[in-house]
Amino acid sequence: MTAVVPTLDVEHALAARCGPGHRVIVGLDEVGRGALAGPVAIGACAIEVVDGRIRELPAGVRDSKKLSAARREALVAPIEDAAHATAVGWASAAEIDEVGIMEALTRAALRALDALQVEADAILLDGNVDVLSAQLATADRPAPLVELRVAADRDCASVSAASIVAKVARDAVMVELDASAPEYGWASNKGYGAAVHREAIDRIGTHEHHRRTWRLGSRPAPVAVIGTGAVAAAAPPATAIPIPAPAPVASPAGVLWSDQWYPQHDQQKEERR
Repeated sequence: MTAVVPTLDVEHALAARCGPGHRVIVGLDEVGRGALAGPVAIGACAIEVVDGRIRELPAGVRDSKKLSAARREALVAPIEDAAHATAVGWASAAEIDEVGIMEALTRAALRALDALQVEADAILLDGNVDVLSAQLATADRPAPLVELRVAADRDCASVSAASIVAKVARDAVMVELDASAPEYGWASNKGYGAAVHREAIDRIGTHEHHRRTWRLGSRPAPVAVIGTGAVAAAAPPATAIPIPAPAPVASPAGVLWSDQWYPQHDQQKEERR
């Protein structure tokens, strides 16, 4: 099967819908939604369209899951040079525990848009439900046009580029965190549910960077909660009853930033979000 090559066709059409002149179209994509540990990241890639003319993104831009780590890293600088602006927005594991994955993703997206420091005319989202328009509208200005597109990370070059920027940034964070907790293997599994990661959770408990409201180890309950290099809390009493993971339910957000979590049992799946 021939691999899909993303284009800027949708971005060009969005700019035309916004009218002639100078337009900015922003592609957004998330990385880290399905991880057990670490932050979730939203990449943003702003494309400048001037009277219908768009500067092309680098050859080789694809959905980040389809690229090797080395190829993703090599593409970041060319993407930054070609794009009008790029940024990454974050929500921590603690924030995910506090407000839920959907709200955390929305907050991270808003932070990415703020970090771009450009005014978007349209935003291109990978999914089928708009969770941003209500957050972006102000008394002085209506929200930018929000375009929803399932598989935009595959088909739309600005979203593919956003996924690469976010993936490289998040992977770097997980490698840094690995230095404080090497037992979990975050440098290689990036916080996803690889066997070595789950076995470490079973053996030594959870870390401060784990999403503690999620089912984590392969056993029902964690052994302890540890901080950065030291035990931060004792193991739960023997009489404690572990809270079971909730059964998957249909998300009101369709395929966009779903609350559903799909366990990953091997390192080959670590690229999934």
